[in-house]
Amino acid sequence: MLMKFVLTQPLDEAAMNVLKEAGADVYIANSPDLPSYIDKIQEADALVIRVGQCTAEVIDACPNLKVIGITGVGYDRVDVAHASGKKLPVVFTPGANSLSVAEHTVALMFAAAKNLSESDEELRKGNWKIRDAGKAIELSGKKVGIIGVGAIGAKVAAICKGIGMETAGFSHSKNRAKVEAAGCEYYENMDDLLRDCDFITIHNPLTPETTNMISSRELHLMKKSAILINTSRGPIVNEKDLADALNNDVIAAAGIDVFSEEPAVLDNPVFHCKNTIVTPHLAALTKEAKARMHVNSVKGCLAILNGTEWPDVVDKSVYKK
Repeated sequence: MLMKFVLTQPLDEAAMNVLKEAGADVYIANSPDLPSYIDKIQEADALVIRVGQCTAEVIDACPNLKVIGITGVGYDRVDVAHASGKKLPVVFTPGANSLSVAEHTVALMFAAAKNLSESDEELRKGNWKIRDAGKAIELSGKKVGIIGVGAIGAKVAAICKGIGMETAGFSHSKNRAKVEAAGCEYYENMDDLLRDCDFITIHNPLTPETTNMISSRELHLMKKSAILINTSRGPIVNEKDLADALNNDVIAAAGIDVFSEEPAVLDNPVFHCKNTIVTPHLAALTKEAKARMHVNSVKGCLAILNGTEWPDVVDKSVYKK
């Protein structure tokens, strides 16, 4: 059977080789605007998304589609509930980018704690005295609060423990065993975690429950010396409230890799506040993680097209529907 794939963008060479070896017919759109090539998706067995939104309207317009692949762990790019209602599995790649995101998270912690962004900017202006700003702190001995102790959060905990930090965790699902298995002190209440920790790092998916999870109220619970890190999804943190908190010394600093609108727009308030380091949603984009994510997504789609119940789908109940 000739399997037809539509890719929103080219995949890593290793993933393209997997498709080639499978004899797949591949169309590369090079566009996040799925409706603009809906005719191609309508002919496809599989749609693999790196960029763009797969809405209910796109799904309804493509009744021949048998599987949707996502090259990452975040699945807010697809209307999963609607896809599941159509018996359409959505493949994602949990674990493939966990180490890369965890390393980037801790890199942002170091960068914010050592005031690297401001120091670099000021030194390039000739301001040698920025060395006397007095903002840099050590991480060893500090307590990091991890909100969402899944695959990424657990790796963050391991790295932080390795540099002498105390680790604490909060789970929305109240999974105490998972938090403690990662070597973290379990917090039943997120507010208490926010009050107690020197660093707060977020590792939740974007859901109605987590949207605006960190807003003015939560920021005011944190220590004035605290540093916030977000490498999960932009809308989890209210960006205006964060900017206000930073500019008014409610918290000390922030490291942000994700934004409410992406590509990020320059009038985003996060770009206009002090003591912040920002990166363009690249935590998962190491060469190694990119290859793993792309290959795993493609392998999952191929397995499903060949009749196998691939384990890494967002909603496993789709196999029973």
